[in-house]
Amino acid sequence: MPPAFADHEPEKAQCPQKRQTLKAPGDFLSLVNPLPVTAKRIAKGESIYQTQSAPLQCRHCHGEKGNGVGHMGLEANPPARNFTCSATMETISDGQMFWVIRNGVPGTAMPAYPDLADWQIWVLIHYIRTSQ
Repeated sequence: MPPAFADHEPEKAQCPQKRQTLKAPGDFLSLVNPLPVTAKRIAKGESIYQTQSAPLQCRHCHGEKGNGVGHMGLEANPPARNFTCSATMETISDGQMFWVIRNGVPGTAMPAYPDLADWQIWVLIHYIRTSQ
């Protein structure tokens, strides 16, 4: 894998991350992923995370392993979310993640992904949850 896509400075992967994230509307916060976890869905989520998402693949900021130290993640303010930190991720509901992926977070480097179908976001969340 070219160095531009390799995780770097893994020691900067803060856990837990001390920061506030814009909260999703209340009706999203209680949503639970409606798709049962399967190996096939996790593999599809990995494909979306690593190569298929647009405008930018998740790995560029969140890192190939999801630890927040992708080549663009450390440059972001705030830094990209570290999905490998269970102390951080246990406080983020599936619905919150769905809303953030769909809408992005204004004032941060997290873009919106309105072109992903709902099922694509849900399998992406399954994959992200396997990083912990």
